[in-house]
Amino acid sequence: KFNPLEDKYISREFQSYGIYLSEELEDYKHKSIYIRFAKVVPRALLEKALSFVKGANARSKAKLFMWKIGKLRKGED
Repeated sequence: KFNPLEDKYISREFQSYGIYLSEELEDYKHKSIYIRFAKVVPRALLEKALSFVKGANARSKAKLFMWKIGKLRKGED
């Protein structure tokens, strides 16, 4: 859903996905971290962690997401 005319400062797809993650996790302050994750972490792991967070009732979605990404990258889940 990347539109280069509408998204002026976003030139790559992974940047758009990183912004999407920050919006879903309600963590706009750290959007650069999510852009970096979208670039280096496999998309399947990000999707799995995001679906886990959406299904949970957590006070901080961002912290839960970071915890789940750590577990998935270690191969514990």
